[in-house]
Amino acid sequence: MRSIMSALKEIQQLIAPELQALNELIACTLNSSNELMNRIVDNYLRTKGKQIRPILVILSAKLFGDVNENVIRAAAAVELLHNASLIHDDVVDETKIRRNEPTINGIWDNHIAVLVGDFFVSSSLQLAIKTGDIRIINAIAKLGKLLSIGELDQIYCARFHNLTEPAYMQNIERKTASLFMACVEMGGYAVNTSNEDIAHISEFARLLGLCFQIKDDIFDYYEDNGIGKPTGNDLREGKITLPLLHVLSTDNSPQKADMQILSQQEELSTDDIARLIDYAKSNGGIDYAYAKMESLRNQATQILNNFSNKEITNHLANILDYTIHRQA
Repeated sequence: MRSIMSALKEIQQLIAPELQALNELIACTLNSSNELMNRIVDNYLRTKGKQIRPILVILSAKLFGDVNENVIRAAAAVELLHNASLIHDDVVDETKIRRNEPTINGIWDNHIAVLVGDFFVSSSLQLAIKTGDIRIINAIAKLGKLLSIGELDQIYCARFHNLTEPAYMQNIERKTASLFMACVEMGGYAVNTSNEDIAHISEFARLLGLCFQIKDDIFDYYEDNGIGKPTGNDLREGKITLPLLHVLSTDNSPQKADMQILSQQEELSTDDIARLIDYAKSNGGIDYAYAKMESLRNQATQILNNFSNKEITNHLANILDYTIHRQA
């Protein structure tokens, strides 16, 4: 685990000047004439995460060329849109804590949080427009639609109990993998690489994004999950994710019928959630999810062999391994 974290830090050090330029641009773009907005933004930016998504924009640009101003603009645009989606998600899910820090709606209220999220969206589009590249602008606009549809897909599946693995995989491709794909595509556009190269690196990012969400879903089955959310939060919101979904579709024991009925109840008690989690874990659901990620990882690694810049492909492979083995 230490070597994986060290690999991520090595990447961050490699592109430290670009990340500094990114964060300066984000802070400048979000500066406004409204004192309340500036207070909220300043506090929000102090708790920024590992910035995997803008790192992917920068690395994909380095894979095909040299980082330029449009690479930084594209990276900042996607980071702002990603954060806007998190702010809005916290409102929809009534989440008060994210990664052990209070959310904007937790500190203030939903009204202010929605307005701040909208401000981030507009700022993202503004940066995309400044690139002057219609492909980057289109990627940001398309991404905003896919993120919204992905959330609605998830709500639909929860309410109407559309519990199949293909539906789950389609959902996480839209709500998570689409963001990773947009990152590498915009990095490629900003350095004018070929459509063929962009198609290859986009497929790598799709597989990376699927792994990222599957790992996030695994966290929900453990108490000390490192992500600042209570165990079983997805189940509490009616979301059936891959570990439980797999067991419900493959188990032939007498217990399955009761678990199927329980999983479809609109409201679950703490005991109900504990039963479902134990059922998924004891019947191989977590093992299956890790095996799925390993299969996706093997596919993604093969794609990286198409590129000659081995220094950057090694960094991308390390991000893939970090995604699968991270603790938060």
